[in-house]
Amino acid sequence: MVLLGKLAIVTGAGSGIGRATCRLLARDGAKVIAADRNLRAAEQTAKDIGNDHVLPLEVNVASLESVSKAVNYSITQFKQPPSIVVNSAGITRDGYLLKLTEQDYDDVYAVNLKGTFLMTQQFARAMIEHHIRNGSVVNMSSIVARLSNPGQANYAATKAGVVSLTEIAAKEFGKFGIRVNAILPGFIDTPMVEVVPEKVKQDVLRRCPMGRLGRPEEIAEVIAFLASEKSSYVNGAAIEVTGGLN
Repeated sequence: MVLLGKLAIVTGAGSGIGRATCRLLARDGAKVIAADRNLRAAEQTAKDIGNDHVLPLEVNVASLESVSKAVNYSITQFKQPPSIVVNSAGITRDGYLLKLTEQDYDDVYAVNLKGTFLMTQQFARAMIEHHIRNGSVVNMSSIVARLSNPGQANYAATKAGVVSLTEIAAKEFGKFGIRVNAILPGFIDTPMVEVVPEKVKQDVLRRCPMGRLGRPEEIAEVIAFLASEKSSYVNGAAIEVTGGLN
């Protein structure tokens, strides 16, 4: 129970990596706010985990007002902000550059990069104001940030931006006792990957030395490590969890 007594908030908690992360953080003793734009999905996560350590909350990470309400909710409910913030919310709107619409670019930017920025900024500020040390922020990038897949210019750019944001935040927040790290998952068996064309998935499997998709729990275990004091000197890292895909 390495996270006993800790409070965490996980965005994108309604499915995939976010849901698995809620389960593992609760397993390790943390109380978890399962945040998702889809409240029903967040409620299902809490129900699936089946204990009173997980509370669902509707949050739109692209909205400063919504993120600020989430900060206030955590302080009202628990008398303190979370010391663990996992930014797992993310979307794709794939399309080749010549066909990519402004709306599809803006939507992906708003959730993946702006949302990570707002959550990191607002919750780190709350930690500092409440004198919480040993804070941990974990941001979800993607190996696509380094592979630069055709048809994913908007997604890849936002995920590369998450790495840069993470590195800068780590330098700025270290003096406050807040570590900030990023994870770059490979192709993971989640709803986001389910819609990828089968031909693309087969190509990924051929290029992956382990020959399979990753499981959400395999990403969540790394998140749980970064959330705990076991990683107390890990700061500003961008950790690939890809099965060797490159």
